[in-house]
Amino acid sequence: MSNLPKVAWIGLGIMGSPMSENLLKAGYDVTGFTLEQDKIDRLVTAGGKGAASIAEAVRDADVIITMVPASPQVEAISYGQDGIVENARRGALLIDMSSITPQTSVDLAKNAAEKGIRVLDAPVSGGEAGAIEAVLSIMAGGEQADFDSALPILRALGRTIVLCGPHGSGQTVKAANQLIVAVNIQACAEAVVFLEKSGVNLRAALDVLNGGLAGSTVLTRKTDNFLNRDFKPGFRIDLHHKDMGIVTDAARSVGAALPVGAVVAQLVASLRAQGDGGLDHSALLRSVERLSGRQV
Repeated sequence: MSNLPKVAWIGLGIMGSPMSENLLKAGYDVTGFTLEQDKIDRLVTAGGKGAASIAEAVRDADVIITMVPASPQVEAISYGQDGIVENARRGALLIDMSSITPQTSVDLAKNAAEKGIRVLDAPVSGGEAGAIEAVLSIMAGGEQADFDSALPILRALGRTIVLCGPHGSGQTVKAANQLIVAVNIQACAEAVVFLEKSGVNLRAALDVLNGGLAGSTVLTRKTDNFLNRDFKPGFRIDLHHKDMGIVTDAARSVGAALPVGAVVAQLVASLRAQGDGGLDHSALLRSVERLSGRQV
Protein backbone atom coordinates (compact mmCIF):
# COMPACT_ATOMS: atom_id res chain seq x y z
CA MET A 1 0.00 0.00 0.00
CA SER A 2 1.45 3.35 -1.07
CA ASN A 3 1.94 6.06 1.53
CA LEU A 4 1.78 8.71 -1.17
CA PRO A 5 -1.21 11.06 -1.14
CA LYS A 6 -4.21 10.13 -3.25
CA VAL A 7 -4.61 12.49 -6.20
CA ALA A 8 -7.72 13.58 -8.06
CA TRP A 9 -7.01 15.08 -11.49
CA ILE A 10 -9.64 17.24 -13.18
CA GLY A 11 -8.98 18.12 -16.84
CA LEU A 12 -7.23 15.63 -19.11
CA GLY A 13 -6.44 17.65 -22.22
CA ILE A 14 -3.21 18.18 -24.15
CA MET A 15 -1.38 19.09 -20.95
CA GLY A 16 -3.39 17.27 -18.31
CA SER A 17 -3.17 13.79 -19.78
CA PRO A 18 0.63 13.48 -19.93
CA MET A 19 1.02 15.28 -16.60
CA SER A 20 -1.35 12.91 -14.81
CA GLU A 21 0.43 9.97 -16.42
CA ASN A 22 3.73 11.24 -15.05
CA LEU A 23 2.23 11.10 -11.56
CA LEU A 24 1.23 7.50 -12.20
CA LYS A 25 4.81 6.73 -13.23
CA ALA A 26 5.98 8.31 -9.97
CA GLY A 27 3.79 5.90 -8.01
CA TYR A 28 0.80 8.09 -7.19
CA ASP A 29 -2.77 6.81 -7.06
CA VAL A 30 -4.58 9.07 -9.57
CA THR A 31 -8.32 9.27 -10.16
CA GLY A 32 -9.30 11.43 -13.11
CA PHE A 33 -12.34 13.19 -14.46
CA THR A 34 -12.88 15.13 -17.65
CA LEU A 35 -15.74 15.63 -20.08
CA GLU A 36 -14.35 13.30 -22.78
CA GLN A 37 -14.67 9.61 -21.98
CA ASP A 38 -11.77 8.68 -24.27
CA LYS A 39 -9.44 10.84 -22.14
CA ILE A 40 -10.60 9.04 -19.00
CA ASP A 41 -10.06 5.72 -20.79
CA ARG A 42 -6.50 6.82 -21.62
CA LEU A 43 -5.79 7.49 -17.93
CA VAL A 44 -7.23 4.10 -16.95
CA THR A 45 -5.10 2.38 -19.57
CA ALA A 46 -2.04 4.09 -18.08
CA GLY A 47 -2.89 2.69 -14.64
CA GLY A 48 -5.16 5.35 -13.16
CA LYS A 49 -8.81 5.30 -12.21
CA GLY A 50 -11.75 7.03 -13.84
CA ALA A 51 -14.57 8.86 -12.10
CA ALA A 52 -18.08 9.60 -13.30
CA SER A 53 -18.14 13.07 -11.78
CA ILE A 54 -16.02 15.74 -10.11
CA ALA A 55 -17.61 14.90 -6.78
CA GLU A 56 -16.66 11.23 -7.11
CA ALA A 57 -13.11 12.07 -8.17
CA VAL A 58 -12.33 14.44 -5.30
CA ARG A 59 -14.25 12.87 -2.41
CA ASP A 60 -11.37 10.79 -1.01
CA ALA A 61 -8.46 12.74 -2.48
CA ASP A 62 -5.65 14.23 -0.43
CA VAL A 63 -4.58 16.42 -3.35
CA ILE A 64 -6.75 17.73 -6.18
CA ILE A 65 -5.08 19.03 -9.34
CA THR A 66 -6.99 20.98 -11.96
CA MET A 67 -5.84 21.74 -15.50
CA VAL A 68 -8.56 23.39 -17.56
CA PRO A 69 -8.53 26.14 -20.21
CA ALA A 70 -9.56 29.37 -18.48
CA SER A 71 -11.19 31.15 -15.53
CA PRO A 72 -14.80 30.22 -16.43
CA GLN A 73 -13.90 26.53 -16.48
CA VAL A 74 -12.03 26.78 -13.16
CA GLU A 75 -15.08 28.42 -11.60
CA ALA A 76 -17.41 25.83 -13.12
CA ILE A 77 -15.51 22.86 -11.70
CA SER A 78 -14.78 24.51 -8.36
CA TYR A 79 -18.16 25.86 -7.30
CA GLY A 80 -21.70 24.58 -7.04
CA GLN A 81 -23.24 21.49 -5.50
CA ASP A 82 -21.21 19.13 -7.69
CA GLY A 83 -17.98 21.15 -7.59
CA ILE A 84 -14.67 20.68 -5.85
CA VAL A 85 -15.23 23.08 -2.95
CA GLU A 86 -18.46 21.38 -1.87
CA ASN A 87 -17.15 17.82 -2.20
CA ALA A 88 -13.48 17.79 -1.26
CA ARG A 89 -12.66 16.81 2.31
CA ARG A 90 -11.40 19.33 4.85
CA GLY A 91 -7.61 19.58 4.78
CA ALA A 92 -7.32 18.62 1.11
CA LEU A 93 -4.89 20.59 -1.05
CA LEU A 94 -6.23 22.01 -4.32
CA ILE A 95 -3.50 22.79 -6.86
CA ASP A 96 -4.88 24.70 -9.82
CA MET A 97 -2.43 24.43 -12.73
CA SER A 98 -4.67 26.20 -15.24
CA SER A 99 -3.72 29.60 -16.68
CA ILE A 100 -6.34 32.03 -15.38
CA THR A 101 -6.64 35.56 -14.06
CA PRO A 102 -4.82 36.29 -10.79
CA GLN A 103 -8.09 37.49 -9.23
CA THR A 104 -9.80 34.18 -9.99
CA SER A 105 -7.03 32.43 -8.06
CA VAL A 106 -7.30 34.83 -5.14
CA ASP A 107 -11.08 34.34 -4.98
CA LEU A 108 -10.77 30.55 -5.20
CA ALA A 109 -8.28 30.46 -2.33
CA LYS A 110 -10.58 32.57 -0.17
CA ASN A 111 -13.71 30.57 -0.92
CA ALA A 112 -12.00 27.20 -0.52
CA ALA A 113 -10.49 28.25 2.82
CA GLU A 114 -14.01 28.68 4.19
CA LYS A 115 -14.46 24.91 3.62
CA GLY A 116 -11.06 24.04 5.09
CA ILE A 117 -9.46 23.42 1.69
CA ARG A 118 -5.95 24.71 1.02
CA VAL A 119 -5.15 26.17 -2.42
CA LEU A 120 -2.11 26.81 -4.57
CA ASP A 121 -2.20 28.45 -7.98
CA ALA A 122 0.54 26.69 -9.95
CA PRO A 123 0.37 27.40 -13.69
CA VAL A 124 3.04 25.94 -15.93
CA SER A 125 5.20 26.77 -18.92
CA GLY A 126 6.78 24.34 -21.35
CA GLY A 127 3.92 23.25 -23.56
CA GLU A 128 2.95 19.73 -24.51
CA ALA A 129 6.57 18.63 -24.90
CA GLY A 130 7.42 19.89 -21.42
CA ALA A 131 4.39 18.10 -20.00
CA ILE A 132 5.34 14.81 -21.65
CA GLU A 133 8.98 15.09 -20.58
CA ALA A 134 8.11 16.30 -17.04
CA VAL A 135 10.37 19.34 -17.42
CA LEU A 136 7.76 22.06 -16.97
CA SER A 137 8.46 25.36 -15.28
CA ILE A 138 5.94 25.72 -12.44
CA MET A 139 5.23 29.12 -10.91
CA ALA A 140 3.23 28.94 -7.70
CA GLY A 141 1.26 31.30 -5.51
CA GLY A 142 0.07 30.56 -1.99
CA GLU A 143 1.29 29.68 1.49
CA GLN A 144 4.83 28.38 2.03
CA ALA A 145 3.63 25.36 4.02
CA ASP A 146 1.21 24.33 1.26
CA PHE A 147 3.91 24.79 -1.37
CA ASP A 148 6.30 22.63 0.66
CA SER A 149 3.74 19.84 0.96
CA ALA A 150 3.04 20.01 -2.79
CA LEU A 151 6.71 19.91 -3.83
CA PRO A 152 7.07 16.12 -4.17
CA ILE A 153 4.12 16.04 -6.57
CA LEU A 154 5.28 19.10 -8.49
CA ARG A 155 8.75 17.56 -8.87
CA ALA A 156 7.15 14.66 -10.73
CA LEU A 157 5.77 17.17 -13.23
CA GLY A 158 8.42 19.84 -13.68
CA ARG A 159 12.02 20.88 -13.33
CA THR A 160 11.92 24.55 -12.29
CA ILE A 161 9.46 24.99 -9.42
CA VAL A 162 9.25 28.31 -7.58
CA LEU A 163 6.92 29.88 -5.04
CA CYS A 164 6.47 33.41 -6.40
CA GLY A 165 4.41 34.95 -3.59
CA PRO A 166 0.88 34.88 -2.15
CA HIS A 167 -2.25 33.60 -3.88
CA GLY A 168 -2.46 34.89 -7.46
CA SER A 169 1.30 35.39 -7.80
CA GLY A 170 1.75 32.26 -9.86
CA GLN A 171 -0.85 33.51 -12.33
CA THR A 172 0.78 36.93 -12.51
CA VAL A 173 4.13 35.33 -13.37
CA LYS A 174 2.42 33.05 -15.90
CA ALA A 175 0.89 36.10 -17.56
CA ALA A 176 4.37 37.60 -17.87
CA ASN A 177 5.59 34.28 -19.27
CA GLN A 178 2.91 34.31 -21.96
CA LEU A 179 3.81 37.88 -22.86
CA ILE A 180 7.47 36.92 -23.35
CA VAL A 181 6.60 33.77 -25.30
CA ALA A 182 4.21 35.55 -27.68
CA VAL A 183 6.66 38.37 -28.41
CA ASN A 184 9.44 35.81 -28.90
CA ILE A 185 7.40 33.71 -31.32
CA GLN A 186 6.43 36.82 -33.26
CA ALA A 187 10.09 37.91 -33.53
CA CYS A 188 11.12 34.43 -34.66
CA ALA A 189 8.32 34.35 -37.24
CA GLU A 190 9.40 37.70 -38.66
CA ALA A 191 13.00 36.49 -38.82
CA VAL A 192 11.94 33.32 -40.66
CA VAL A 193 10.09 35.25 -43.36
CA PHE A 194 12.95 37.76 -43.67
CA LEU A 195 15.53 34.97 -44.02
CA GLU A 196 13.49 32.99 -46.54
CA LYS A 197 12.82 36.02 -48.72
CA SER A 198 16.54 36.78 -48.62
CA GLY A 199 17.41 33.34 -50.01
CA VAL A 200 19.31 32.15 -46.94
CA ASN A 201 19.47 28.47 -45.93
CA LEU A 202 16.80 28.66 -43.26
CA ARG A 203 17.79 25.67 -41.14
CA ALA A 204 21.42 26.74 -41.07
CA ALA A 205 20.41 30.28 -40.17
CA LEU A 206 18.16 29.20 -37.32
CA ASP A 207 20.80 26.82 -35.98
CA VAL A 208 23.45 29.53 -35.76
CA LEU A 209 21.02 32.09 -34.37
CA ASN A 210 19.97 29.66 -31.66
CA GLY A 211 23.60 29.27 -30.64
CA GLY A 212 24.01 32.96 -29.85
CA LEU A 213 22.24 35.67 -27.92
CA ALA A 214 19.17 35.32 -30.14
CA GLY A 215 18.78 31.72 -28.98
CA SER A 216 15.76 30.78 -26.88
CA THR A 217 13.65 27.87 -25.74
CA VAL A 218 11.03 29.12 -28.18
CA LEU A 219 13.44 28.80 -31.09
CA THR A 220 14.59 25.37 -29.90
CA ARG A 221 11.05 24.06 -29.52
CA LYS A 222 9.51 25.72 -32.58
CA THR A 223 12.20 25.51 -35.27
CA ASP A 224 10.69 22.38 -36.80
CA ASN A 225 7.23 23.97 -36.73
CA PHE A 226 8.59 26.92 -38.70
CA LEU A 227 10.59 24.80 -41.14
CA ASN A 228 7.82 22.28 -41.83
CA ARG A 229 4.85 24.63 -41.44
CA ASP A 230 3.63 22.08 -38.90
CA PHE A 231 1.11 23.84 -36.71
CA LYS A 232 -0.46 20.86 -34.97
CA PRO A 233 -1.46 22.37 -31.63
CA GLY A 234 0.87 22.03 -28.69
CA PHE A 235 -0.53 25.31 -27.38
CA ARG A 236 -3.40 26.76 -29.36
CA ILE A 237 -3.69 30.32 -30.60
CA ASP A 238 -7.11 30.40 -28.92
CA LEU A 239 -5.49 29.87 -25.53
CA HIS A 240 -2.69 32.34 -26.15
CA HIS A 241 -5.31 34.89 -27.16
CA LYS A 242 -6.96 34.32 -23.78
CA ASP A 243 -3.61 34.71 -22.00
CA MET A 244 -2.76 37.93 -23.82
CA GLY A 245 -6.07 39.30 -22.63
CA ILE A 246 -5.12 38.36 -19.06
CA VAL A 247 -1.73 40.06 -19.21
CA THR A 248 -2.97 43.24 -20.90
CA ASP A 249 -5.83 43.59 -18.40
CA ALA A 250 -3.55 42.89 -15.44
CA ALA A 251 -0.95 45.34 -16.71
CA ARG A 252 -3.60 48.04 -17.11
CA SER A 253 -4.76 47.50 -13.54
CA VAL A 254 -1.26 48.06 -12.12
CA GLY A 255 -0.31 50.85 -14.53
CA ALA A 256 2.33 48.95 -16.52
CA ALA A 257 2.80 49.85 -20.19
CA LEU A 258 3.06 46.97 -22.67
CA PRO A 259 3.70 48.70 -26.01
CA VAL A 260 5.15 45.68 -27.84
CA GLY A 261 2.91 43.24 -26.01
CA ALA A 262 -0.19 45.16 -27.03
CA VAL A 263 0.78 44.93 -30.70
CA VAL A 264 1.47 41.20 -30.47
CA ALA A 265 -1.84 40.72 -28.64
CA GLN A 266 -3.57 42.29 -31.65
CA LEU A 267 -1.64 40.05 -34.05
CA VAL A 268 -2.70 36.98 -32.07
CA ALA A 269 -6.30 38.23 -32.14
CA SER A 270 -6.07 38.83 -35.89
CA LEU A 271 -4.75 35.33 -36.53
CA ARG A 272 -7.61 33.90 -34.50
CA ALA A 273 -10.13 36.02 -36.43
CA GLN A 274 -8.77 34.54 -39.66
CA GLY A 275 -9.72 31.06 -38.54
CA ASP A 276 -6.35 29.89 -37.19
CA GLY A 277 -7.33 29.77 -33.50
CA GLY A 278 -7.04 26.00 -33.33
CA LEU A 279 -3.45 25.98 -34.56
CA ASP A 280 -0.27 26.02 -32.49
CA HIS A 281 0.92 29.49 -31.49
CA SER A 282 3.90 29.06 -33.82
CA ALA A 283 1.28 29.72 -36.53
CA LEU A 284 1.99 33.42 -35.91
CA LEU A 285 4.28 32.71 -38.86
CA ARG A 286 1.18 32.54 -41.05
CA SER A 287 0.23 36.08 -40.09
CA VAL A 288 3.68 37.41 -41.02
CA GLU A 289 3.54 35.53 -44.31
CA ARG A 290 0.18 37.05 -45.16
CA LEU A 291 1.46 40.54 -44.33
CA SER A 292 4.46 39.81 -46.57
CA GLY A 293 2.30 38.93 -49.56
CA ARG A 294 2.42 35.14 -49.40
CA GLN A 295 -0.74 33.09 -49.88
CA VAL A 296 -1.19 30.67 -46.95
